[in-house]
Amino acid sequence: MSSSLQRLLPLFERDRQRHQPLVLATLVRTDGSTYTKPGAHMLIAGSGEYAGLISGGCLEGDLAEHGRAVLATGIAKLARYDSRGPEDLVFGLGSGCEGSMDILLQRLDDANDWQPLERLALAWREQRAQALVLVVQSTLPSVPAGAGAFAGDDQAFGLGGGAAADHATIESLCRLAAVLPHEGHNQFLPRALPGIDLLALQQLPPTRLLLLGAGPDAQPVAELAAFLGWNVTVVDHRSQYAQAERFPGAATVLDGGPQALALLLGKLSGDPAAEPRPAPFPAAIVMSHHLATDRAYLQALAGSSIPYIGLLGPAARRERLLKDLGDAAAALRPRLRAPVGLDLGAVSPEAIALSIVAEIQAALAGRTSTGLVAPARLSSSQAAR
Repeated sequence: MSSSLQRLLPLFERDRQRHQPLVLATLVRTDGSTYTKPGAHMLIAGSGEYAGLISGGCLEGDLAEHGRAVLATGIAKLARYDSRGPEDLVFGLGSGCEGSMDILLQRLDDANDWQPLERLALAWREQRAQALVLVVQSTLPSVPAGAGAFAGDDQAFGLGGGAAADHATIESLCRLAAVLPHEGHNQFLPRALPGIDLLALQQLPPTRLLLLGAGPDAQPVAELAAFLGWNVTVVDHRSQYAQAERFPGAATVLDGGPQALALLLGKLSGDPAAEPRPAPFPAAIVMSHHLATDRAYLQALAGSSIPYIGLLGPAARRERLLKDLGDAAAALRPRLRAPVGLDLGAVSPEAIALSIVAEIQAALAGRTSTGLVAPARLSSSQAAR
Protein backbone atom coordinates (compact mmCIF):
# COMPACT_ATOMS: atom_id res chain seq x y z
CA MET A 1 0.00 0.00 0.00
CA SER A 2 1.40 3.33 -0.98
CA SER A 3 1.36 6.79 0.49
CA SER A 4 -1.61 7.56 -1.76
CA LEU A 5 -3.77 6.63 1.23
CA GLN A 6 -3.65 10.30 2.15
CA ARG A 7 -5.73 11.06 -0.98
CA LEU A 8 -8.58 8.97 0.42
CA LEU A 9 -8.72 10.46 3.89
CA PRO A 10 -10.63 13.72 3.25
CA LEU A 11 -13.50 11.90 1.51
CA PHE A 12 -13.43 9.13 4.11
CA GLU A 13 -13.58 11.48 7.08
CA ARG A 14 -16.31 13.61 5.52
CA ASP A 15 -18.71 10.80 4.70
CA ARG A 16 -17.94 8.79 7.82
CA GLN A 17 -18.91 11.76 9.97
CA ARG A 18 -22.11 12.07 7.93
CA HIS A 19 -22.76 8.30 8.34
CA GLN A 20 -22.91 7.97 4.56
CA PRO A 21 -21.66 4.58 3.32
CA LEU A 22 -18.70 4.36 0.98
CA VAL A 23 -17.11 1.70 -1.21
CA LEU A 24 -13.47 0.78 -0.84
CA ALA A 25 -11.89 -0.58 -4.04
CA THR A 26 -8.66 -2.53 -3.52
CA LEU A 27 -6.42 -3.83 -6.27
CA VAL A 28 -5.82 -7.46 -5.31
CA ARG A 29 -4.15 -9.08 -8.31
CA THR A 30 -2.37 -7.94 -11.48
CA ASP A 31 -0.82 -9.54 -14.53
CA GLY A 32 1.24 -7.77 -17.19
CA SER A 33 1.59 -4.00 -17.36
CA THR A 34 -0.64 -2.08 -14.94
CA TYR A 35 -0.67 1.47 -13.60
CA THR A 36 -0.54 0.34 -9.97
CA LYS A 37 0.14 -2.88 -8.08
CA PRO A 38 -1.73 -4.91 -5.43
CA GLY A 39 -2.62 -2.84 -2.42
CA ALA A 40 -3.61 0.31 -4.31
CA HIS A 41 -6.89 1.82 -3.12
CA MET A 42 -9.75 3.93 -4.39
CA LEU A 43 -12.70 5.24 -2.37
CA ILE A 44 -16.12 5.74 -3.97
CA ALA A 45 -19.02 7.78 -2.59
CA GLY A 46 -22.69 7.22 -3.32
CA SER A 47 -22.71 10.29 -5.57
CA GLY A 48 -20.05 8.73 -7.78
CA GLU A 49 -17.35 11.00 -6.39
CA TYR A 50 -14.12 9.12 -5.85
CA ALA A 51 -10.67 9.60 -4.38
CA GLY A 52 -7.50 7.74 -5.24
CA LEU A 53 -6.36 6.12 -8.47
CA ILE A 54 -5.98 2.49 -9.45
CA SER A 55 -5.64 2.72 -13.22
CA GLY A 56 -4.62 6.31 -13.86
CA GLY A 57 -8.13 7.28 -14.96
CA CYS A 58 -8.93 4.47 -17.42
CA LEU A 59 -11.18 2.39 -15.13
CA GLU A 60 -12.24 4.73 -12.36
CA GLY A 61 -15.54 5.72 -13.99
CA ASP A 62 -16.50 2.11 -14.55
CA LEU A 63 -15.47 1.21 -11.01
CA ALA A 64 -17.79 3.92 -9.73
CA GLU A 65 -20.65 2.14 -11.52
CA HIS A 66 -19.70 -1.13 -9.84
CA GLY A 67 -19.53 0.77 -6.57
CA ARG A 68 -23.18 1.80 -6.82
CA ALA A 69 -24.20 -1.85 -6.97
CA VAL A 70 -22.08 -2.68 -3.93
CA LEU A 71 -23.58 0.25 -2.03
CA ALA A 72 -27.08 -0.97 -2.88
CA THR A 73 -26.58 -4.63 -1.94
CA GLY A 74 -23.85 -4.43 0.67
CA ILE A 75 -22.26 -7.48 -0.95
CA ALA A 76 -18.59 -7.28 -1.89
CA LYS A 77 -17.81 -7.70 -5.58
CA LEU A 78 -14.72 -8.66 -7.57
CA ALA A 79 -14.32 -6.61 -10.77
CA ARG A 80 -11.96 -7.95 -13.43
CA TYR A 81 -10.37 -5.95 -16.23
CA ASP A 82 -8.16 -7.31 -18.99
CA SER A 83 -6.61 -4.90 -21.51
CA ARG A 84 -4.32 -7.45 -23.14
CA GLY A 85 -4.71 -7.92 -26.88
CA PRO A 86 -6.80 -6.14 -29.53
CA GLU A 87 -10.11 -7.30 -28.04
CA ASP A 88 -9.84 -4.60 -25.38
CA LEU A 89 -10.10 -1.88 -28.00
CA VAL A 90 -13.37 -3.33 -29.30
CA PHE A 91 -15.06 -4.89 -26.29
CA GLY A 92 -13.20 -3.35 -23.36
CA LEU A 93 -12.37 0.15 -22.19
CA GLY A 94 -9.66 0.77 -24.75
CA SER A 95 -6.87 1.49 -22.28
CA GLY A 96 -4.24 -0.40 -24.26
CA CYS A 97 -2.20 -1.05 -21.10
CA GLU A 98 -1.61 -4.74 -21.92
CA GLY A 99 -2.38 -5.92 -18.41
CA SER A 100 -5.13 -7.35 -16.26
CA MET A 101 -6.40 -6.41 -12.80
CA ASP A 102 -8.74 -7.89 -10.21
CA ILE A 103 -10.27 -5.26 -7.94
CA LEU A 104 -12.28 -6.00 -4.80
CA LEU A 105 -15.08 -3.56 -3.96
CA GLN A 106 -16.55 -3.64 -0.45
CA ARG A 107 -19.02 -1.44 1.40
CA LEU A 108 -17.85 0.59 4.40
CA ASP A 109 -20.41 1.84 6.90
CA ASP A 110 -21.30 2.09 10.57
CA ALA A 111 -22.44 -1.53 10.65
CA ASN A 112 -18.93 -2.85 9.90
CA ASP A 113 -17.14 -0.08 11.80
CA TRP A 114 -15.76 1.26 8.50
CA GLN A 115 -13.17 -1.50 8.43
CA PRO A 116 -10.58 -1.98 7.16
CA LEU A 117 -10.11 1.69 6.25
CA GLU A 118 -10.86 3.06 9.71
CA ARG A 119 -7.89 1.28 11.22
CA LEU A 120 -5.60 1.87 8.24
CA ALA A 121 -6.34 5.59 8.51
CA LEU A 122 -5.57 5.53 12.23
CA ALA A 123 -2.22 3.82 11.61
CA TRP A 124 -1.39 6.37 8.90
CA ARG A 125 -2.14 9.30 11.19
CA GLU A 126 -0.05 7.71 13.96
CA GLN A 127 2.82 7.08 11.50
CA ARG A 128 3.08 3.36 12.09
CA ALA A 129 2.90 0.28 9.91
CA GLN A 130 -0.22 -1.88 9.76
CA ALA A 131 -0.47 -5.39 8.31
CA LEU A 132 -3.65 -7.30 7.52
CA VAL A 133 -5.11 -10.07 5.41
CA LEU A 134 -8.21 -9.36 3.32
CA VAL A 135 -10.60 -12.00 2.00
CA VAL A 136 -10.89 -11.66 -1.78
CA GLN A 137 -13.11 -14.65 -2.54
CA SER A 138 -14.70 -17.20 -0.24
CA THR A 139 -17.02 -20.18 -0.38
CA LEU A 140 -17.79 -19.78 3.34
CA PRO A 141 -20.84 -17.60 4.14
CA SER A 142 -19.42 -16.77 7.56
CA VAL A 143 -16.16 -15.41 6.09
CA PRO A 144 -17.28 -13.40 3.05
CA ALA A 145 -15.23 -11.33 0.65
CA GLY A 146 -14.24 -8.09 2.34
CA ALA A 147 -13.70 -9.73 5.71
CA GLY A 148 -10.23 -9.91 7.16
CA ALA A 149 -7.96 -9.61 10.17
CA PHE A 150 -5.30 -7.16 11.30
CA ALA A 151 -1.92 -8.22 12.60
CA GLY A 152 -1.87 -8.24 16.38
CA ASP A 153 -5.58 -8.95 16.74
CA ASP A 154 -7.33 -12.08 17.95
CA GLN A 155 -10.54 -11.17 16.12
CA ALA A 156 -11.50 -10.81 12.50
CA PHE A 157 -13.67 -8.07 10.95
CA GLY A 158 -16.48 -8.16 8.40
CA LEU A 159 -17.72 -11.62 9.34
CA GLY A 160 -21.08 -12.91 8.13
CA GLY A 161 -23.72 -14.87 9.99
CA GLY A 162 -22.93 -18.22 11.55
CA ALA A 163 -19.35 -17.26 12.32
CA ALA A 164 -19.20 -19.63 15.28
CA ALA A 165 -19.51 -22.59 12.91
CA ASP A 166 -16.20 -21.64 11.28
CA HIS A 167 -14.29 -20.74 14.40
CA ALA A 168 -11.23 -22.69 13.26
CA THR A 169 -11.16 -20.78 9.95
CA ILE A 170 -11.38 -17.46 11.74
CA GLU A 171 -8.53 -18.45 14.05
CA SER A 172 -6.46 -19.41 11.01
CA LEU A 173 -7.24 -16.03 9.43
CA CYS A 174 -5.95 -14.24 12.51
CA ARG A 175 -2.81 -16.38 12.61
CA LEU A 176 -2.06 -15.54 8.98
CA ALA A 177 -2.50 -11.85 9.71
CA ALA A 178 0.16 -12.15 12.40
CA VAL A 179 2.79 -13.53 10.00
CA LEU A 180 1.79 -12.06 6.62
CA PRO A 181 2.71 -10.17 4.60
CA HIS A 182 6.45 -9.90 4.51
CA GLU A 183 7.64 -6.36 5.02
CA GLY A 184 6.46 -4.02 2.30
CA HIS A 185 5.24 -6.87 0.09
CA ASN A 186 1.56 -7.13 -0.86
CA GLN A 187 0.68 -10.55 -2.20
CA PHE A 188 -2.40 -12.32 -3.55
CA LEU A 189 -2.68 -15.76 -1.95
CA PRO A 190 -5.07 -18.10 -3.77
CA ARG A 191 -6.49 -20.85 -1.52
CA ALA A 192 -4.56 -19.54 1.45
CA LEU A 193 -7.25 -21.29 3.52
CA PRO A 194 -9.74 -23.91 2.38
CA GLY A 195 -12.22 -22.12 0.12
CA ILE A 196 -10.65 -18.70 0.71
CA ASP A 197 -8.42 -16.46 -1.45
CA LEU A 198 -6.58 -13.76 0.47
CA LEU A 199 -4.66 -10.57 -0.13
CA ALA A 200 -1.83 -10.01 2.35
CA LEU A 201 -1.26 -6.28 2.82
CA GLN A 202 1.33 -4.18 4.61
CA GLN A 203 0.73 -0.48 4.89
CA LEU A 204 3.99 1.30 5.62
CA PRO A 205 3.96 4.60 7.50
CA PRO A 206 4.57 7.86 5.65
CA THR A 207 8.14 8.46 4.52
CA ARG A 208 9.81 10.89 6.90
CA LEU A 209 12.02 13.64 5.50
CA LEU A 210 14.37 15.81 7.56
CA LEU A 211 14.89 19.21 5.94
CA LEU A 212 17.81 21.11 7.50
CA GLY A 213 17.42 24.66 6.33
CA ALA A 214 14.25 26.69 5.97
CA GLY A 215 15.20 29.33 3.43
CA PRO A 216 12.94 30.27 0.52
CA ASP A 217 14.30 27.44 -1.65
CA ALA A 218 13.41 24.89 1.04
CA GLN A 219 9.72 25.73 0.77
CA PRO A 220 9.11 24.03 -2.60
CA VAL A 221 11.04 20.96 -1.36
CA ALA A 222 8.74 20.68 1.63
CA GLU A 223 5.68 21.33 -0.53
CA LEU A 224 6.54 18.60 -3.05
CA ALA A 225 7.37 16.12 -0.31
CA ALA A 226 4.10 16.83 1.50
CA PHE A 227 2.21 16.41 -1.79
CA LEU A 228 3.67 12.89 -2.01
CA GLY A 229 2.34 12.15 1.45
CA TRP A 230 5.70 12.36 3.18
CA ASN A 231 6.03 13.53 6.76
CA VAL A 232 8.35 16.55 6.74
CA THR A 233 10.35 17.96 9.65
CA VAL A 234 12.02 21.34 9.05
CA VAL A 235 14.89 22.66 11.18
CA ASP A 236 16.64 26.04 10.95
CA HIS A 237 18.96 28.16 13.11
CA ARG A 238 17.21 31.38 12.06
CA SER A 239 14.02 32.15 13.92
CA GLN A 240 12.63 34.24 11.09
CA TYR A 241 12.79 31.19 8.81
CA ALA A 242 11.75 28.51 11.31
CA GLN A 243 8.08 29.50 11.19
CA ALA A 244 5.30 26.94 10.83
CA GLU A 245 3.21 29.24 8.64
CA ARG A 246 5.98 29.20 6.02
CA PHE A 247 5.69 25.41 5.78
CA PRO A 248 1.96 24.60 5.99
CA GLY A 249 2.47 21.05 4.71
CA ALA A 250 5.21 20.16 7.20
CA ALA A 251 4.46 18.08 10.28
CA THR A 252 7.06 19.88 12.43
CA VAL A 253 9.08 23.09 12.17
CA LEU A 254 11.88 23.50 14.73
CA ASP A 255 13.96 26.51 15.66
CA GLY A 256 17.43 25.96 17.08
CA GLY A 257 19.51 24.66 14.18
CA PRO A 258 22.15 22.01 14.97
CA GLN A 259 21.20 21.93 18.65
CA ALA A 260 17.61 21.13 17.75
CA LEU A 261 18.84 18.47 15.33
CA ALA A 262 21.01 16.86 18.02
CA LEU A 263 18.02 16.59 20.32
CA LEU A 264 15.85 15.29 17.51
CA LEU A 265 18.36 12.56 16.74
CA GLY A 266 18.33 11.50 20.35
CA LYS A 267 21.79 12.69 21.34
CA LEU A 268 22.69 14.27 24.64
CA SER A 269 23.53 17.88 23.88
CA GLY A 270 27.20 18.64 24.54
CA ASP A 271 28.17 14.99 25.13
CA PRO A 272 30.09 13.69 22.12
CA ALA A 273 30.50 10.26 23.75
CA ALA A 274 26.75 9.69 23.89
CA GLU A 275 25.49 6.89 21.68
CA PRO A 276 22.80 8.13 19.24
CA ARG A 277 19.58 6.21 18.95
CA PRO A 278 18.45 5.12 15.46
CA ALA A 279 16.88 8.11 13.74
CA PRO A 280 13.37 7.62 12.35
CA PHE A 281 14.21 9.26 9.01
CA PRO A 282 15.24 7.58 5.76
CA ALA A 283 16.45 10.88 4.29
CA ALA A 284 17.86 14.25 5.34
CA ILE A 285 18.68 17.29 3.20
CA VAL A 286 21.24 19.88 4.32
CA MET A 287 20.51 23.23 2.71
CA SER A 288 20.96 26.13 5.13
CA HIS A 289 23.33 28.04 2.79
CA HIS A 290 25.49 28.71 5.85
CA LEU A 291 28.83 26.91 5.88
CA ALA A 292 29.32 26.57 9.65
CA THR A 293 25.74 25.48 10.19
CA ASP A 294 25.87 22.94 7.39
CA ARG A 295 29.09 21.57 8.88
CA ALA A 296 27.38 21.18 12.27
CA TYR A 297 24.41 19.46 10.63
CA LEU A 298 26.73 17.05 8.82
CA GLN A 299 28.63 16.36 12.04
CA ALA A 300 25.40 15.30 13.73
CA LEU A 301 24.24 13.29 10.73
CA ALA A 302 27.56 11.44 10.54
CA GLY A 303 26.76 9.82 13.87
CA SER A 304 23.19 8.96 12.88
CA SER A 305 21.77 5.97 11.03
CA ILE A 306 20.07 8.07 8.33
CA PRO A 307 20.87 6.24 5.07
CA TYR A 308 20.35 9.12 2.61
CA ILE A 309 21.97 12.49 3.26
CA GLY A 310 21.71 15.17 0.61
CA LEU A 311 23.86 18.31 0.57
CA LEU A 312 23.06 21.37 -1.51
CA GLY A 313 25.94 23.11 -3.25
CA PRO A 314 28.82 22.36 -5.63
CA ALA A 315 31.39 19.59 -5.28
CA ALA A 316 34.11 22.00 -4.11
CA ARG A 317 31.92 23.05 -1.17
CA ARG A 318 31.23 19.39 -0.38
CA GLU A 319 34.93 18.55 -0.26
CA ARG A 320 35.68 21.55 1.95
CA LEU A 321 33.02 20.48 4.43
CA LEU A 322 34.18 16.86 4.42
CA LYS A 323 37.76 17.97 5.04
CA ASP A 324 36.61 20.12 7.97
CA LEU A 325 34.75 17.15 9.44
CA GLY A 326 37.92 15.11 9.77
CA ASP A 327 37.36 11.52 10.86
CA ALA A 328 33.56 11.96 10.82
CA ALA A 329 33.68 12.29 7.03
CA ALA A 330 34.39 8.58 6.64
CA ALA A 331 31.07 7.68 8.26
CA LEU A 332 29.25 10.28 6.18
CA ARG A 333 30.66 9.84 2.68
CA PRO A 334 29.01 6.47 1.79
CA ARG A 335 25.57 8.00 2.42
CA LEU A 336 26.16 11.45 0.98
CA ARG A 337 24.54 12.75 -2.21
CA ALA A 338 26.32 15.94 -3.10
CA PRO A 339 25.44 17.88 -5.08
CA VAL A 340 22.01 16.69 -4.09
CA GLY A 341 19.37 16.00 -6.74
CA LEU A 342 19.07 14.30 -10.10
CA ASP A 343 20.61 16.10 -13.06
CA LEU A 344 17.44 17.51 -14.61
CA GLY A 345 18.99 20.73 -15.85
CA ALA A 346 17.13 22.54 -13.07
CA VAL A 347 17.76 26.24 -12.52
CA SER A 348 14.67 27.53 -10.67
CA PRO A 349 14.01 26.77 -6.98
CA GLU A 350 10.96 24.73 -7.95
CA ALA A 351 12.86 22.64 -10.52
CA ILE A 352 15.73 22.11 -8.08
CA ALA A 353 13.21 20.96 -5.49
CA LEU A 354 11.83 18.52 -8.03
CA SER A 355 15.32 17.12 -8.68
CA ILE A 356 15.92 16.66 -4.94
CA VAL A 357 12.62 14.96 -4.19
CA ALA A 358 12.95 12.81 -7.32
CA GLU A 359 16.38 11.59 -6.20
CA ILE A 360 15.05 10.65 -2.78
CA GLN A 361 12.17 8.78 -4.40
CA ALA A 362 14.70 6.93 -6.58
CA ALA A 363 16.73 6.02 -3.50
CA LEU A 364 13.62 4.77 -1.69
CA ALA A 365 12.91 2.53 -4.67
CA GLY A 366 16.50 1.29 -4.85
CA ARG A 367 17.27 3.05 -8.12
CA THR A 368 20.75 4.35 -8.96
CA SER A 369 21.27 8.05 -8.22
CA THR A 370 23.56 10.18 -10.38
CA GLY A 371 24.55 12.41 -7.46
CA LEU A 372 25.73 9.58 -5.21
CA VAL A 373 29.22 10.01 -3.79
CA ALA A 374 29.36 6.28 -3.01
CA PRO A 375 26.65 3.66 -3.73
CA ALA A 376 23.98 3.13 -1.12
CA ARG A 377 20.47 1.80 -1.09
CA LEU A 378 17.59 2.23 1.31
CA SER A 379 15.88 -0.93 2.49
CA SER A 380 12.11 -0.96 2.90
CA SER A 381 12.55 -0.97 6.67
CA GLN A 382 14.73 2.17 6.50
CA ALA A 383 12.21 3.87 4.25
CA ALA A 384 9.46 3.16 6.77
CA ARG A 385 11.28 4.77 9.70
